[in-house]
Amino acid sequence: MPLQIYNSLSGKKEDFNPVHEGQASLYVCGPTVYGDSHLGHAKAYVSFDIILRYLRYCGLKTFYVQNITDVGHLIGDGDEGEDKLLKKARELEQEPMAVAEYFSRRHFEAMDRLGLIRPDISPRATGHITEQLEAIEQLMEQGLAYESNGSVYFEINKDPKYGELSNREIDQMLGGARVDVRKEKRHPGDFALWKRAEPGHLMRWRDPFSGWGYPGWHTECVVMSTRYLGDEFDIHGGGMDLKFPHHECEISQARGLNKPFARKWIHTNMLTIDGQKMSKSSGNFVTLPELFKNFDPLMVRYFIAASHYRSVVDFNETVLRSAEVSLKRLHQTVQKLRELKPNEVEPSGKKFEEFRRRFCQAMDDDFSTPLALATLFDLNREANNLLSEKNPDPEAVADAEHLFSTLGGDVLGIIPESIQTSQSEQHMNEVMGVLVELRASLRKKKDFESADLIRDHLQKIGIVFKDTQEGTTWEIEKNN
Repeated sequence: MPLQIYNSLSGKKEDFNPVHEGQASLYVCGPTVYGDSHLGHAKAYVSFDIILRYLRYCGLKTFYVQNITDVGHLIGDGDEGEDKLLKKARELEQEPMAVAEYFSRRHFEAMDRLGLIRPDISPRATGHITEQLEAIEQLMEQGLAYESNGSVYFEINKDPKYGELSNREIDQMLGGARVDVRKEKRHPGDFALWKRAEPGHLMRWRDPFSGWGYPGWHTECVVMSTRYLGDEFDIHGGGMDLKFPHHECEISQARGLNKPFARKWIHTNMLTIDGQKMSKSSGNFVTLPELFKNFDPLMVRYFIAASHYRSVVDFNETVLRSAEVSLKRLHQTVQKLRELKPNEVEPSGKKFEEFRRRFCQAMDDDFSTPLALATLFDLNREANNLLSEKNPDPEAVADAEHLFSTLGGDVLGIIPESIQTSQSEQHMNEVMGVLVELRASLRKKKDFESADLIRDHLQKIGIVFKDTQEGTTWEIEKNN
């Protein structure tokens, strides 16, 4: 089966046929850098990182662009109010670009800790002002945009397909329109391409409309995506919250500029915390630097990968701890395989081929990471059966380790090249070693009742003893 991707624009799964054979182009809307990245960012960008990794695993030379929004994103995501970055700069009493640089670095540092592959290019909106002005002037020349009071707006009534991505009718786009906006716009749903800058505005550029202004939020991604990926490219992605108005407005502009634009639209669903939408006012807003103080970033990545990118994911400590247990089960097996694998034995690809096929089948079905992970756990069970043998087949050991490293490591990014044992894990191993010796001593003394009592109590908390002719081993049991 060919790779199929759910296209948000068509509302159905479609075969992936790239613009250029053997290549893939991916554009993902990046952060507005006025604060630390949060859990919602993690869900979106981990999901797209796995998509990127799988495209490359399939042999596609994939070029990945993710922008940085450092101007034009106003409070409330509309056309009125203060620029988010400017507001933060004023609060911190710093230059806006200094704030943008600081939080851009913080963003990439957080993404690095989550194991993300960095984009090939991370263009900034402020670095493409000229191109945005050129695009705006073209839209005006074609009668699709108009100047009003020094600002320029896209006239949505001129685009009969406006609303096709979000399934909205133009007549329904009246909510939240302010009186003064109605006066300046021909239709309340018309969106700003360029805003007139008031005197003293810290981020402004010369323009042919009012003299000084700054770009609206929705033009930058049209300009930057086509600048680096061409007028037609394969995938445009972002969070579900960007579907309207941001992506809807992008499509209209691209259509007005006669650009085929993105073939596929991918949207990741939202993340909730204890069943509630994450928000600062609710007190359940969690930034990634705060989260990493208590939770391993790799654990967070596994937690995200365990759900489909189009599913709503609810975050809580219990679920995350459960993810930790599951991830450790995989890591323990991989570590044993790596310790046992002879250096001179290369993987043949003959053993466990069924698991590779099932994994790819899952990922080919709109990047179904839950099914892909289920396949890895089935492989985990077979690998442990292999490891329990007296003399495991070296070739089978090499093949199993290779599959874990490529599918779980290269694609899902949850199995690192070097699995580090934390101090707490070391203590855990030492404690379990003492208990194994104690049970062996009790069994030697024929005190099977006490030995079984230790085994049964540990099993209740998910730790399983396995008694073999070579001795006793233990592992953390999968709890689902």
